[in-house]
Order: sequence, then structure tokens, then C-alpha cells
Amino acid sequence: AGLHPDRVIYAEAGDETAILQVMEEGLRHGGLAGVVGETAKLPMTASRRLQLAAETSGGLGLVLRRWRHAETAARFDQPNAAVSRWRISTLPSAPLPVAGVGRARWQVELVRCRGAKPGSWELEACDVQGRLAVPAELADRPAAAADGQHRAAAG
Repeated sequence: AGLHPDRVIYAEAGDETAILQVMEEGLRHGGLAGVVGETAKLPMTASRRLQLAAETSGGLGLVLRRWRHAETAARFDQPNAAVSRWRISTLPSAPLPVAGVGRARWQVELVRCRGAKPGSWELEACDVQGRLAVPAELADRPAAAADGQHRAAAG
């Protein structure tokens, strides 16, 4: 992710409960810029503890929730205490003029955010400057989308 290995602390935990506990400890520490953990479940109590720890220390906590089966997909919509909830899914790469695979593309959706409206954006993998790119067919069109959804973001 562009971070030097000396600036990253990796921790492995035995189960999802332990992962959430390690994340909470990292957030409560206060000396870390961010804590990232991957789990399928995020109970309300655990999410609230993570949110309070992040608010106290000023750190950033990211919980990556991958789902592979219908039963874990159904749990995705259960309530939690996160300030924002994003859904990121893959899209087909843009066709190339020659045979090959184009840059990776994602559908990035802001599902919920306190005090903000939901939105949807399509992004491509990093461009030559190392930034996420707006797909060309979206960047070169009028700003207002026909369906009222946000389809691209540039920074």
C-alpha cells in the first residue's frame, strides 16, 4: 500500500473476537495513525467499542468486511456504530484497443455517513501519478448524471 515495512505493525489473531480486541487496543494506544482489521462479523457492541476508542485517541479505524456466502452477506446490513459505511465491489476493466487486461475498476458506494448523503463513484486503479483515476468515459462527460447519482470523483 506504499507504506515502508518498518512503519507497519502486523498482528495475527486466532479468531474474529481476538481481531476486534487487537484493533481496539491499537486504537486506544493513541500512537498509531490507523488500525485496519478484517472480519466477517461486526457486532454492535464491538463496533461501538472501536468507535469510542477511535474518538478517544483520534486514530482511524477501518474494518474490512469480506463476505463470500449468502449468510455473511445478510449480516452486512446489520446495524453498527461506524461513522460511515462504504461498499466496494469490482467492475469489469475498460476495453483496450489491443488484446489484454485493462486497469482494475471498482464501484465505491457511500452507504451511510452521519450528516452526509449516500453516493456512488466508479474508480480505476492508480494512474501514472499514483492516484486513483476517474474512468475516461466518466471524466469527459457533463457533471450532472442523468439518474442523479454521483458517478465520478476527482481530487
